[in-house]
Amino acid sequence: MQDITFSQRRNQQIAIAGETGSGKSTLLKIIAGLEQPDMGDVHFNETKVKGPAEQLVPGHPAIAYLSQDFDLPKFLRVEQVLSYSNTLSSGEGNTLFEVCQINHLLKRKTDELSGGERQRIALAKLLIASPQLLLLDEPFSNLDMVHKKTLKTVLSDLCYRLKITCILVSHDPLDTLSWADKIIVMKEGKMVQKGSPKNIYKKPLSEYVAGLFGNYNLITTSQVNIFYDAWKIKSRRKNMLVRPEDFKIVSRKQNGLMGKVTDVTYFGSYYEIEVSVGEISIIIKCKKKKVKQGDDIYITCPLESMWPIR
Repeated sequence: MQDITFSQRRNQQIAIAGETGSGKSTLLKIIAGLEQPDMGDVHFNETKVKGPAEQLVPGHPAIAYLSQDFDLPKFLRVEQVLSYSNTLSSGEGNTLFEVCQINHLLKRKTDELSGGERQRIALAKLLIASPQLLLLDEPFSNLDMVHKKTLKTVLSDLCYRLKITCILVSHDPLDTLSWADKIIVMKEGKMVQKGSPKNIYKKPLSEYVAGLFGNYNLITTSQVNIFYDAWKIKSRRKNMLVRPEDFKIVSRKQNGLMGKVTDVTYFGSYYEIEVSVGEISIIIKCKKKKVKQGDDIYITCPLESMWPIR
């Protein structure tokens, strides 16, 4: 880990993104006080978070960490598991169980739960201690769409109803872009970009960052002149990135650039259309199927959507 510096204010939700092995989970454990940093410090409420080399019992009392390998006692009822460390009033406990959507599970035994239900029980077990910061390591991995949707609702309610501040690690752009106030992008143990979800998505600093958050078109310095010549604009002579949804299909009268449709793929809520413009292959995202394979079409793109990239 090196060159990682960021702050988080109360009730701000941060997502940490990056490829497998980029250091996301390690960073989360360091923040939790479960792993010792090689250098630097973590401070929580102006107090240093001690690592396992500095104290007998690792962790911080105000920071809760839910790992990918959470565990629950076997063959006990859920209400028994939650009662052991419960210091909340009955009203506070009921609110927590309601937010975690586990009221209907309290009489079940832990070996009768699905993976998604077990995860929400483990989460509630952590939250009973009333932590101020919740750390979640890949909470959406291995969940089906139903349980994933439920967990997203739970996390949203935790933030807004219980006022719990969260840091979440995920590799799925749909999980981070819609949830986070700030995103930190990791690569090989370094922080390579941080910013709002919109800036990270629309203005990535590198092709690596762009690829983490969805499809993109990379137009090289040698190719970009095709577009600028068509629009009679002086070339910036830089590699340019354009998201598929920023290209539009237009009529010839609208000063579009001509291309040929080479493929059309259906994704439910949208279509991806592959267009050949000379030697360049462009991917366009459309909500409606306006063209078919083999059609000659005209495309355009707002200049502000063409982002220079290294």
